[in-house]
Amino acid sequence: MAHYVVGDLQGCLTEFKKLLAKLSFNPGTDTLWLTGDLVNRGPYSLETLRFVRQHDTCMQTVLGNHDLHLLALNYGHGKLKRGDTINDILNAPDKKLLLDWLRSQPLLLRQSDFIMVHAGLWPQWTASQAESLAQEVSRALISCPEQYFAQMYGNKPRCWDNTLTGFDRLRFITNVFTRMRALTSSGKLDFDYKATLADMPAGLTAWFNAPDRRNLDVTILFGHWSALGFHRQHHTVCLDTGALWGGTLTALNLQTQHITQVESEIKLNLEK
Repeated sequence: MAHYVVGDLQGCLTEFKKLLAKLSFNPGTDTLWLTGDLVNRGPYSLETLRFVRQHDTCMQTVLGNHDLHLLALNYGHGKLKRGDTINDILNAPDKKLLLDWLRSQPLLLRQSDFIMVHAGLWPQWTASQAESLAQEVSRALISCPEQYFAQMYGNKPRCWDNTLTGFDRLRFITNVFTRMRALTSSGKLDFDYKATLADMPAGLTAWFNAPDRRNLDVTILFGHWSALGFHRQHHTVCLDTGALWGGTLTALNLQTQHITQVESEIKLNLEK
């Protein structure tokens, strides 16, 4: 019985199935976590969403920013972007079934000393505080999705305050869990930097390198930052290794810490 964590799929279903085969994944005994962004930009968004939902007894996912983008579009908010590959989901006969299931997925999963989110944890949140805040967003997604998605987009507020209320509070929590990479020297969210740690300019720091982190008692598993690649540091593990961009798709066995990877079909096609 093994428990795996797999990085962002983004519609790369061919690679995902190859990875499952390489792992000899057994749906009857093994379990698997996905770091979110099941869909968008890759070639098989609809098929990936269907596949994961069909296996939700052994596979669990958190919501990523691309998953939320899809849900927002379904509720009439946001705009399709160049490169989006989610129109087939929005026009699928089983759209309601798929998107109701997706909307019910959490922002955070926890097992013992492991926490999985899509992008990261605010450095000054404890693990238990992060769990509680993630549940606030989940309740809004279920009880008032139209209002939530109408207010979801935006970069403010950029710093946490316990007194935040309403949709400002929910937006900040959502941005941390699904969009965060870097913080400014004054401890605010930076939404522009997406490159490597080595190229990070002065005045910015990776969220997991922020001083006085209060969640060092757990290991945080995340994706979202494909330029970072597989990266272990300060009780965090990044698992987005850029399958969408011609990299690899990566699985981590939580018990053994063994890494398994498959090459991207996109990379192979580019080399032909």
